[in-house]
This record gives sequence, structure tokens and C-alpha cells, in this order.
Amino acid sequence: MPGVVRRLFCLAARRASHLRRTRPACSEPESLVIGFASRVAFHNLAALSVKPRYQWIDGAEHLPNYSPGGYHPVEIGSVLHDRYHVIDKLGYGGWSTVWLVHDAQQMRYLALKVGIAESLPREMPILRALGACGDAPGSDAVPHLVDEFTVEGPNGTHPCYATVPALANLRDVSFSRLFRIDVARALCYELTLALAFVHSRGFVHGDLHLGNILVRARDSFNDLTVAQFRHKFGEPDVYKVTRTDGEALTPNVPGTAVVALEMGKKAQDFSIHDARLMLSDFGESFHPASEVRLGQDCHTVFDSRPPEAYFEPDAPMSFPSDVWSLAIAIWDIVAMQPLFSSAFYSSDAVRCQIVDQLGPMPAEWFQKWLGRSNFFDERGQPIDGRRPWPGMAQAFENCVQSFRRQDGMGVFCDEESAALLDLFKKMLAYRPEQRLSVQQILQSEWMCTWARRDYEQSRR
Repeated sequence: MPGVVRRLFCLAARRASHLRRTRPACSEPESLVIGFASRVAFHNLAALSVKPRYQWIDGAEHLPNYSPGGYHPVEIGSVLHDRYHVIDKLGYGGWSTVWLVHDAQQMRYLALKVGIAESLPREMPILRALGACGDAPGSDAVPHLVDEFTVEGPNGTHPCYATVPALANLRDVSFSRLFRIDVARALCYELTLALAFVHSRGFVHGDLHLGNILVRARDSFNDLTVAQFRHKFGEPDVYKVTRTDGEALTPNVPGTAVVALEMGKKAQDFSIHDARLMLSDFGESFHPASEVRLGQDCHTVFDSRPPEAYFEPDAPMSFPSDVWSLAIAIWDIVAMQPLFSSAFYSSDAVRCQIVDQLGPMPAEWFQKWLGRSNFFDERGQPIDGRRPWPGMAQAFENCVQSFRRQDGMGVFCDEESAALLDLFKKMLAYRPEQRLSVQQILQSEWMCTWARRDYEQSRR
């Protein structure tokens, strides 16, 4: 595939799942409403029939979720807990909105997560446990709770907690861009070190992908006054909320919606000293020694989901599930194109990509796979007329090296490429018990010879 065509395909694939700031569009599509209904516990189809409908604002949260039991209405300029001044929005999820606030008592910026009403956020006790571990290696790349409290509002009582803020997530800053090779190595090492710390405390992260890996702000960030912050990053991206029926808003919904702020540099502009990350969103995390999490309950994004989650749905998951997702994250950090992508493909097509690139899956999994006949015959060979995806080595050349060569962002030499491909192979073993542990990954040839050196340079 010519380089220009490859790049256009890559841009389209990444754009398919990328949220960005845009102007308001027409009213919210019915398919989007139904999609959220299946994901959010307080949101069911019966309730949808009586909830107000709002003009859709692209990049904002699902506005009908501002209802009893749902989101707490927060606006720019609000003050929470008598000290946290809301400056801008950092993001949202099915269970919370996240705001950049300025602490009037400590005179610093924080990320404040405001949960849906009456919820018990899973990650709060996990962050407490992780934060009690002192200065263990990797602990500085995990959020530490700064404050916890609740707020009362028209939709109920909402749990809130504050952590240090981050500038952006790696998915957004690397969208259609590459990190310099030394930066990519440093990020991969720190991510692995952070996950090793989480595993050492007995927890599985459970939802590891670039959207949950954040770029840490430097200490000088807190030196900015609010006026200086506005001058540097601009005014909030705010849009008026209106109902589709023209009726007045109720107190349950904010008068304005805010599209999340983007503060991070783009990947190609990162220096080695910008390679500081934070592993976030522990809402899917669990403690295998005291809690059973079945494969069918895995909510990791499909492109990063380990195969045992769908081929062994009734089997407990554990630390190796994170290792599979970590391998995909490392690939995404060093590459322009994803290793496996569902952007334009069905879930069965993603499974086909996995087999084409990694080789045959276990025989019992292959027999369980109902959609296999669309891609393979009963001997496991590609059906006539189907062009297989390239194997791992060729995918590395196509998705990593060729783009790095073209953009002048540094290519991996033959020796390093071999070490990295060997690491991917051992992390992406089909059988969970055959994958490396995170500690073994840190001791691998690629980590010890190349990645750790650049990580240490990033700390100087």
C-alpha cells in the first residue's frame, strides 16, 4: 500500500474513535441515546420515554443523564465544597464528569471527579490503598487522592474526589502523530513500571488503553494564576443547553455544556522531559485474591481486550489480562497504526486480525468461534479469495518503521526491532498463563537495553 494511502487510512481509523471540539450539531441521534442506555445503570429505555430531549452538542456528555440519579449540574465558575472553583472541564464518562478546579485554600489546580448520584465509585478505595504505599517505584504514576467529599444537588447526593490534574491523554496527543523514539521508549517503560506497582499491590487495572494513560502536568503548572491560565490555554468551550421542545430547562440540567479542554502538546513536540505519565481510571479495577471478575464482565475497549474475555467468558480473569492490554498500549505508543483495529471492522474481523498476525489460536477457542467460517476453513487456513493480514514482523514494518522513517521520528535498528518483537510475542500469548508477568517485562531485553535508559534520562 503506498505511503500516502496508508497514512490516509491511518488518519481515518484513528479519527473514527477520536472525540474533538466541534460546534453544536442537530438534535441527539436516537442510536446514541440507546447506546448509552445499555451502558449506564441509571439510564433505561422506560425512563428515556419521559426524559426531556436536548439539542446535541458534539463532544459534550449525554445531556439526558442530567436527571435524578444522574450527573450533578456543574458550570464554569461554580464553587464546590466552599473551596474548589471550577475553571474548565477535563472529561466525562458514564459514571462521572471531571473538572479542572482551583483550590482556593491551597492555591493549586486539581482534577475533581463528580460522580453520578448515590453511586459508590469503585476506584476510590483502590486509590486509597495504592496511595498508602509510600514511594514505591511506579507509585508516582498513579493518582493519589487529595480530597473526598459529597455534594447535594437536584439529582441527588454525589461523591466527589480530587487528584492532581493531567494535561491530556496519550490517545489524543498521539492522534495521527508519532512520538520521538526516545520519548516513546521512556513512556513505555514508565507505563510498565506503573502497572507493575499496581500489580504488586494485588490489583488488576482492568481497562488499560491510551485513553486512560494521562500526561502529567509539570510542577510549574500551579504557578499560573487563573488569568494566566486563561491566557495560556484559552477560555472554556461553552455552549448553551436547549431543549428540543423549546421548553425551559429544569434545575436538573446545567444551563451550559462544556467541551473538554485540551492542554497537552502534540506527540511530535514532546521532549524527553515531557515523558511523564499517569495511569488513570481504576473504575474497572479489581483484586483477584478477594474478588472474582469473569471474562464476560470485562469492559476493556475491544481493540485492547484479551481473547480469554470472549473465548472463556465464565473463567476468572487476573493479572495476565492487563499484560495483553499493555502490549497493545506499547504498540500504540511506538506506532502510527494500531495492531488490531475495530474502527471499520466487526468483532469477528478483529479476531481474524489477531489470528493472521499471531498465528493459530487454541483449537478449542477456534471451535467456539462461530464466525470463523467467514475467514478460515476448518483447517484454519484463510478461505479462498481472502487476503490475510500481514504477520507481526511485517505489521511492525508497515505500522511502525515505515511511518517513523517517513516522518524522521527515529526507527528501531534491527537488534532493537528483534527484541521488541520478541517481547510482543511473549506478552500476546493466547493462553493467559503463558504471558510474561509485568516484572518479567521490566527485565526483558528491550526494557533493560533500550527503554530504561531513556526513562532514566527523562527523570534528570
